[in-house]
Amino acid sequence: MTGQLIVSVSGIRDETTELVDAFAREMDGRGVPLSLLVAPRLKDKYRLSRDAPTQQWLRERQDHGDAIVLHGYDQAATKSRRAEFAALPEHEAALRLTAADRVLEQTGLRTRAFAPPRWLASPGAVRALPGAGFRLLAGATAIHDLERGTAVRGRVTGIGEGFRAEPWWCRAMVLGAGRTARRGGLVRLTISARKLAAPGPRQAVLDAVDLALHHQATPTAYRWERRLGRGAA
Repeated sequence: MTGQLIVSVSGIRDETTELVDAFAREMDGRGVPLSLLVAPRLKDKYRLSRDAPTQQWLRERQDHGDAIVLHGYDQAATKSRRAEFAALPEHEAALRLTAADRVLEQTGLRTRAFAPPRWLASPGAVRALPGAGFRLLAGATAIHDLERGTAVRGRVTGIGEGFRAEPWWCRAMVLGAGRTARRGGLVRLTISARKLAAPGPRQAVLDAVDLALHHQATPTAYRWERRLGRGAA
C-alpha cells in the first residue's frame, strides 16, 4: 500500500512570493503540486485584492497544477490567543467565509477547499462551510469531504504558523514523514512562506518531501473532486 504526500505553503503575499516561487520550482522538479494557502487579508494592512502581481502568480501556479486553498479571511485572533476560526459561532464564521470567497472570486482564485488558520475550526465554522460553498476542510488531524461526509486521517506537521522551527523539530518532522510514508499513510507537510528564507527549515521540508517520495508516496494536493460524471471542482 502506497501513501500520499501533500505539501502546502501559507503566508503568501507581495513580500514572500519570490521565496514561494523558488520553492515551487523545487517541487516542480519533484513532480509535487503545491497547495497554496491564501488569505484575502494579512497583517500590516495587506490586501490581496490590491496586489495584482501576487494574484497573477497564483493564477499561473493554479494553471500549472497547484491548488488554491482559502486560509481564513484576515487571520486575526477572534478570542485571546485563538486562531481566527478556532472559536467562532456559525453565523460569524459564515460572514467571514462569504467575504473571503467573494475576494477570491473577484481575483480569479475561487476554491472549494478551506484550511483554517492553525488548522483549527470550531464546530460552528465547520457547519458554516457548506453553506458558503466549501466542500473540503483540511483540519489538523484529517481532511474532510463535507459533501460526502467522509474523512481521510492524517495529522499535518510543519514549520511556522504555530509549528516550531528548531533543529530538533525539523529532524523529527523529516523522520515522521518517512515513517508515515513507509507505512502507506498520508504525509501532510506545511511551511509558512517567511520560513522559506531560513536555510535549515527550508531544507528540512525538502528532505521530508524527498524521503516521502523515496517511500513511494503519491504527490497530491488539497482539492475537492465532484462525483464521477460531473467533472472536477
